[in-house]
This record gives sequence, C-alpha cells and structure tokens, in this order.
Amino acid sequence: MTGSSPNVLVVGGGISGLVAAYRLRQRLGAGARIVVADGAQRLGGKLRTVDLAGEPVDVGAEAFIARRPELPALLGELGLADQLVYPAGLRPLIWSENALHPLPADTLMGIPADENSLRGLVDERTLARVAGERTVPLDWTPGDDVSVGALVGDRFGAQVVRRSVDPLLGGVYSGLADTIGVRAALPTLAAALDRGATSLSAAVAEALPPRAAGPVFGALRDGYGVLLRALTDAAGAEIVHERIEALDRDGDGWSADPVGRVDGVVLAVPAPQLAELLAGVAPRASAAAADIPLASSAVVALALPAGTDIPQNSGILVATDTSLGAKAFTLSSRKWPHLAEREVTLVRASFGRFGDAAVVDAPDDELIAAARRDLATVTGVSAEPVAAHVQRWHGGLPQYGPGHLERVAVIEQEIAGLDGVEVSGALLRGVGVPACVAAATTAAARLSGRVAR
Repeated sequence: MTGSSPNVLVVGGGISGLVAAYRLRQRLGAGARIVVADGAQRLGGKLRTVDLAGEPVDVGAEAFIARRPELPALLGELGLADQLVYPAGLRPLIWSENALHPLPADTLMGIPADENSLRGLVDERTLARVAGERTVPLDWTPGDDVSVGALVGDRFGAQVVRRSVDPLLGGVYSGLADTIGVRAALPTLAAALDRGATSLSAAVAEALPPRAAGPVFGALRDGYGVLLRALTDAAGAEIVHERIEALDRDGDGWSADPVGRVDGVVLAVPAPQLAELLAGVAPRASAAAADIPLASSAVVALALPAGTDIPQNSGILVATDTSLGAKAFTLSSRKWPHLAEREVTLVRASFGRFGDAAVVDAPDDELIAAARRDLATVTGVSAEPVAAHVQRWHGGLPQYGPGHLERVAVIEQEIAGLDGVEVSGALLRGVGVPACVAAATTAAARLSGRVAR
C-alpha cells in the first residue's frame, strides 16, 4: 500500500460496482482514493430509469425479492426507506396455445409438486403423467447437475417445460429451461434430490418454501435511478468513463490503464470482460468466466392513454409453445399501485431469450410495432401509445447452465490466491439485485481488510 490512505479501483459501474465502492468508502474512510471505471457513459449497468410521459420508469430490472434483507437495509442506510413500495398482489397469467391461463400456483419456478396446479394449462395425458411420476424410479446421483429442461422433460414431459417452466425462467434469466442448470438456479430442489427424494414431485414438495406473510416483491417508487445516484454520491469515488482492458501486477499492488497503480481491485463486470481482465493473472479463472454465456434482451416501455383497459393482472408470461415475439408483459399500472396513480397506463413488453439476439437488434420502430401487435393479440388492447422507449440489454444476463457453480468455484479459488483482487457481480451466485448487493458487500469487506493492513 502506498502512503497512509488506501488507493483502490472498482472496475464496473453497475449496481455491484457502485455498492462495492460505497462499502469501500464506509470501511476505508474519507481519505481513501476510490476510483470507479466503466466504459459506458452512464453508470448503473443493467439498471436504468428513464423519463416516459413525464415521469420515471425502470427499463431494466423493476423489482426485487422483498424477503431478502439486502435492499431494504441498503435503502434505510441511504435515507431512501420511503422509496420502498410493494405490488398490488395481483396474479400473473400465462399465454399458451393462443389463450390466457392463470399462473400455476404452488410450483417451484413452474415445476409442480402434483398435477392439480397445471390443470387447464396442459392436456390430460400430461396431467396423468405428472400424477403417476411418483411411482417411476428416479435416476439421480448426489452432486448431479443437468438442465432444468432435461430433468422436467424426462419426468413430466415437454408441455410442462414449454408452458410452465420456460415462461418463468425466461423472466428471471432471459433463458430457457434447456440452458439453465438445476443446481445453480434451483438449489433447494438440488438439495432435496441429493437427500434422496424418490421422485421429482417429492423433491419439489420438499423444496417449496413455506408460505410467508407479506409481499414477495418490492420496488422503488421513483425507480432504481434514485438508488444509483445515492450510491454514487455516498461512495464519493472518482468516475473514469474508460473500459479497463488489462490488469497487471505492480509490486505489492496492481496496475490498470488509464487509472495507474492501485492497492486493490474489485472486478464487478460481466463474464466476458472478467475473462479478459484475468487472462494474464489467473488463467483458470479466466477460462471459467469465458464459459459463462450471456443472454440479450430488450424492453419496450409503452405509455398508453389513461383508462386503457388492460387485464386486472400483474403481467403475462409467454410460453415457448407459441410464435409470439414477446416473452412477457408487465402490466405495470396494475402491478404497482404507485404507477396506477399516473396519468397514463404503463405496460412493459420484454423480448429476447438466450440464443435469440436478432430480435434485440431490430430497429426501434419494429420492436415497438411488435410489442403493440403482441399486446393486442394477448389482451385485445390496441391503443396508440402516448410515448414509448426501447431499451436493449446486450449480454444482460448470465446463463446459469449445468456446472455453473463449479465454474464459480474455480473463479473464487483462483481469486483467493490473488492478494488485492476481488470479484463481484451477477455471474456468481444470483442475478437479482439483492444477490448482487450481497456479493459486492462481501467483496468490499474482503478487499478493505487486505488493503488496510
């Protein structure tokens, strides 16, 4: 460490990087030099709040799991507790086979514990297959990891995958059941299988969380932009809008152009950039990061005329047994009471699953037209928007495929041997904002303990 005050770098200005910078400031004090470097001209990464019809609207993530403590605690620390809002409690729907269906209840990411929750969504033959699955021997070795699609398809059939599981995984990961692994995405299910569950139905029943009081999700009244600004202000970091291309050893510290020498680094970047930065200093970790694929997506936010009669539901998830272009609709003015108070009716259409980058790159007018066309198909609503915003998220979400946790373990093991380097971000053990806050807090605590020695 040079001088009496630590000099640290955070690579990546998304929520993970900004939380890391804020936590480092808390731990290292006002005298520390903290630099946040990000090649984008806007901080926030995959979170963004824009003005639509005169008021703020989130066009990245819009909600978080409220039962996790990280976000409420962080909002409280930053004096933003009054920003916390909760949904109206309406249920979403699924669009499948050219019809709307209630989202199956009592499932684990769309995987049922019995046939009753799927009645009306799948055919009678599939219902019978789900009902009889408990009598079919299960081939599972503790520690196994397969795609969710392979496991559910083998036990329950393709209809359950395409009509119930795919819609939910598409919303969380912009992925498919075939690209998401059981162990990383559904750890409680993997644990139940490892403990010797005799069927998938039994494992789901064991893995389902207990019913808890209170809302599942939360959001910020004025959007994530409020949190991003508060973190930036509280961190008091130097902001460098440059992409860091390489990380090199420099004595007992590290060097990264154009920032120069620093005592320590938090790498809070997507998997491809992490692979690039670690190539020369941690080749095994670099290779593991390079093996984590990313999915791209796009959000079309529509401000429809006040009083537009959208369904009394929180949203509509789209099954993969349909030719519809959109993968989901958030009926924002129904889902969030604070948005229902506005002078327009807000709807978000989401496009893009893993391997479907072409739709994300379509021109704005085509995406808006597709959003309106698909919304009319599923709801009958064809109102002309008062305003619209198209937001593309290239490489927005890592795909937690089979073997993901093994890749993360390799990254963490090699990083542990690099004094003064920590890793954070959605590529590790959770893509949601609370998980990113937790990982960034851990990374900052470890790094501050090293550089303040």
